[in-house]
Amino acid sequence: MITQVRIAEVVVQRESGLLITVGLGSCVGVGLYDPVTRTAGLAHILLSDSRQFNGKSSNLLKYADTALPLMMDKILKEGALKKNLVAKIAGGSQLFKYNITGGVSNESVGKKNIMAVKKALLEMSIPLLGEDVGGNYGRTMRMHVASGQVEISSLEGYIKLL
Repeated sequence: MITQVRIAEVVVQRESGLLITVGLGSCVGVGLYDPVTRTAGLAHILLSDSRQFNGKSSNLLKYADTALPLMMDKILKEGALKKNLVAKIAGGSQLFKYNITGGVSNESVGKKNIMAVKKALLEMSIPLLGEDVGGNYGRTMRMHVASGQVEISSLEGYIKLL
């Protein structure tokens, strides 16, 4: 079964199937995997920090700081064990060099998203086993539930296995 993971969404599956998220520009895809129970989760993170919106967001799955703990809860409820969880991430590109005021931006949304995802994984004590982040191009992330293997591709023909 192929399951699409949309922006600001988390999907968890067990034993078989393919989780896929497309359009990872500045967004970051985060895959969590328990190789013992073959339980996989994939999140499509839009922004780094929910606190900048003062609790006014209705979807906590948009933000790295709130989506990742919620995804961990969901994957544990499906039978994964926290001690077995590992992570792989992709995305966080800087597709545009300019900020909203027209100046050049050194602190891109993508970079903030990468840093926030890594911080959340560290706080949850989940090791990061693979990443394909940064750059200036979009990505698609495919996570094979049975093996935990992650494939990253782009429209330019780029393919990388994590």
